[in-house]
Amino acid sequence: MSQTFRHPEILEIARRQGKVTVEGLAGHFGVTLQTIRRDLTELGEAGKLERVHGGAVLPSGTTNIGYDERRAINAAGKAAMAQACAARIPDDISLFLNIGTSTEAVASALLGHRNLMVVTNNMNVATILAANPDCEVIVTGGQLRRADGGLVGNLAAETIRQFKFDMAVIGCSALDAEGDMLDYDIQEISVSQTILRQSRRTLLVADHTKFTRSAPVRIASLAEIDVFVTDRPLPGGLDAACRTWGCDVVVTQG
Repeated sequence: MSQTFRHPEILEIARRQGKVTVEGLAGHFGVTLQTIRRDLTELGEAGKLERVHGGAVLPSGTTNIGYDERRAINAAGKAAMAQACAARIPDDISLFLNIGTSTEAVASALLGHRNLMVVTNNMNVATILAANPDCEVIVTGGQLRRADGGLVGNLAAETIRQFKFDMAVIGCSALDAEGDMLDYDIQEISVSQTILRQSRRTLLVADHTKFTRSAPVRIASLAEIDVFVTDRPLPGGLDAACRTWGCDVVVTQG
């Protein structure tokens, strides 16, 4: 197989898994390690991947990847996280769900819940939960971000300040080695920080692809999160740090 055909498939694997390894790709394509290293170097020079030791990851930067692409990445992992998260959400509570493909998966997992009042700044979440007749859905105001159906800005934050939620489920675009949740849009950051302040208990849903990405703006620390639901064990010393902070880590896969 020529590199012309390998490159698109390498990128697709990176989008699904968050990273690729030289050995894994060499086995997948039946070519030498040197051939794969050359492919990854070329993709890195084109700005499509970012080389790391032993492989490559999706490039970090100041802008997020497309929403349809994010929705397709690790869909099975997100569904498993959503079920684990929904299992920790009781009936008869007030709940906030924010922007993101993982929180949309949680919304789908809540279709069997009863007597929920859900506030959201995610138009997709509102549409999903409209199918649950036992769920009252309240949509914040705000500026519509057409790329992903999110409502952001001061009006969204002001609406959220009118509530005190029993629980909130949030996502993030990246998670660094210090345990800081990161995102790209400064307007979304202020909304996420308001959600954390107005919630008695907070759950983060973020899959393993967020461990290898970077974003420029800090939301908060995992020290401010009660439960972190993810699909792979945390890298480095982050698991120990979460235990110190009292953040309960739920891993859906080994």
